[in-house]
Amino acid sequence: MARIIKPLTALQVKNAKPKAAAYKLFDGNGLVLNVTPSGSKLWRLRYKHDGKENSISLGKYPSVSLEEAREKREVIRKQLSEGQKPASKKPNLSDSFESVARDWHSKKSGIWSADHAQRVIRRFESNVFPYIGNRKISGVTVPELLEILRLVEGRGRIETAHRVRGDCSSVFKYAMACGLSHSDPAHVLIGALAPIRRKHFSSVTDPTEVSRLLKVLWGYSGTFPVECALKMAAYVFVRPGELRAAKWEDFNFKTAEWRYLVGKTGSEHIVPLAAQVVAILKSLQPLTGGGEYVFISSNYTDRPISENTINGALRRLGIEKDEMTGHGFRAMARTILDEVLGYRQDIIEHQLAHAVKDPLGRAYNRTKHLPERRKMMQRWADYLDELRMS
Repeated sequence: MARIIKPLTALQVKNAKPKAAAYKLFDGNGLVLNVTPSGSKLWRLRYKHDGKENSISLGKYPSVSLEEAREKREVIRKQLSEGQKPASKKPNLSDSFESVARDWHSKKSGIWSADHAQRVIRRFESNVFPYIGNRKISGVTVPELLEILRLVEGRGRIETAHRVRGDCSSVFKYAMACGLSHSDPAHVLIGALAPIRRKHFSSVTDPTEVSRLLKVLWGYSGTFPVECALKMAAYVFVRPGELRAAKWEDFNFKTAEWRYLVGKTGSEHIVPLAAQVVAILKSLQPLTGGGEYVFISSNYTDRPISENTINGALRRLGIEKDEMTGHGFRAMARTILDEVLGYRQDIIEHQLAHAVKDPLGRAYNRTKHLPERRKMMQRWADYLDELRMS
């Protein structure tokens, strides 16, 4: 006898809390809510087509509500009854570059801040649409795209040219996913533009490049403490010296906090720990938890990893020093938290342990904005996971 599934309620979905392991909530007729340890809630629909079990993503809660997920389920069930396979149906898009770009932008705008979404569309409207907006996207060539980027460079906007290339690359990849193009000419142009002359440490700040970087980092196959340190460097973006010298006594799993003294100022700094970071630490604790340091040296169990360990691991992964350094994770977080995720500068600067002053010139307390910083650090970890798994 088939198991009777009681439909979910909106309150059940809202109140579903993360657990140590991922779990599922069933609404019936194939609709499932996957709840991850980080707290993400993802709708999926299970179905059969040609006698085979399949599933399809219906979006992320709360962007897609229970009611909306059910509506999508019924649309797909109707398609199945008519013999259609949902995943094979292409979006109803015009094949011009501008139409595809605007459709991509409308889908991304839901997870961007309003300011960042406006900046992205303005870059297209100012630098790209006037030249290839009406062109069939599959017909855009590498040389003509390079010519457009050279025009931007010619105005002295080197960093803008790099951002336009990254934006275009994302649109071409979207077109490929929709079956409207077979290549990404913007990707070929990596390295063809004038370099950005930055005064800070090398860093990757374009989300597309960050996605590639994270996939490489998660493929590290050296010692386990260094593997964990690399992942932590991305999630918590503290100074490399502070990360390598991390001590177990400074971590509190009950409050999900890491408190330590900043080397430069001697003041206390608080790092709220995302669920992903807690999981990394707990996986490492059986190996190094009996000693003082979290990330112990492979040669001396009573010493932390050396100051060159993180950069050395990046080099062994094929990541050159002009692309990313251990310190570069800070610039990566600072840029994306501001320009992509839309967090306020003062909250970001507090989390970076930078000197932040009020209008009277007084330094803010280190606990300032702590609730907002907790939410930001979890959102940052979730965002990195989304990029890594995209």
